[in-house]
Amino acid sequence: MTPRIQFGWRTPDWPLPGSSGRELRDQWFAYLDAIEEHFDSAWVADHFFPWLSTLNQRLDVFEAWTTISYLLGRYRKIKLGSIVLSQSYRSPALLAKSAATLQTLSGGRFILGIGAGWKENEYRAYGYDFPATSVRIAQLEEAVRVIRAMWTQESPSFHGTYYHIEAAYCNPRPDPMIPIMIGGGGRRLTLRVVAKYADWWNFPGGTLENYASLLNTLREHCNAVSRPYEDIVKTWAHDCVAVAETHEKAEEIARAHPLFDETAIFGTPDEVAAKIHPFVELGVRHFIFRFADFPDPAGALLFAREVMPRFI
Repeated sequence: MTPRIQFGWRTPDWPLPGSSGRELRDQWFAYLDAIEEHFDSAWVADHFFPWLSTLNQRLDVFEAWTTISYLLGRYRKIKLGSIVLSQSYRSPALLAKSAATLQTLSGGRFILGIGAGWKENEYRAYGYDFPATSVRIAQLEEAVRVIRAMWTQESPSFHGTYYHIEAAYCNPRPDPMIPIMIGGGGRRLTLRVVAKYADWWNFPGGTLENYASLLNTLREHCNAVSRPYEDIVKTWAHDCVAVAETHEKAEEIARAHPLFDETAIFGTPDEVAAKIHPFVELGVRHFIFRFADFPDPAGALLFAREVMPRFI
């Protein structure tokens, strides 16, 4: 039986122009109040200031771990995930312990998204070293190994090039086990780490053709490490989705969004479903969308009513 397709909402990463972090907080709460019954998950990015370089870097931005912890306490039905944590910002041992605690307190509703990290000015500003991409990916691989060991072994030790633990008890261990979602599309290194260690894989945006090509590369890496390709849950995120009763209205909403590009998904429910369906055919099982009419939940609710049921 094909598993049900799931849908998540990606929270905005900064306030609308002219508003503050407190206003964004209240908009999040109102939005989640409206959509919690309908969506499977909500996702929070891990940045200290806006990841979009063209924006004022002084804009209010919420820290990811604090935000996820708070939202899991406030909202009791929806799952919360990180999209994605930079492995550099928190030691993997502490992250493993924190995540195990959060999984217990939330009743099993946390998804750990993690990646190699990329935003150099953030690293420099907060005092983190910013080594070469290959090094950050090697660190990611070690971090995931440490985290997995702490979640599954009674008294794990690990001595790598970058990270070390010794008899690192992590009790209570997560139950149910926390999915580890690795984000990124680097074909030579990142997708090999995904093939070896990820439960879920995420890639944001781009064309259907590019996503299909990345899946082919991931399959090759899975074959190389003797990992069943089907074991990895494929996820896809998009930063600009607009659904409305008319094509014209949806296009107007999408084009007004700061993250609009030529791959934006917009249209009537029929049109949006038709654009999602090829990704389902490729094997995507969890979609993560920003709706361009935020803070109005109308688009997300229309999507929930008229698009989601087609993929159950």
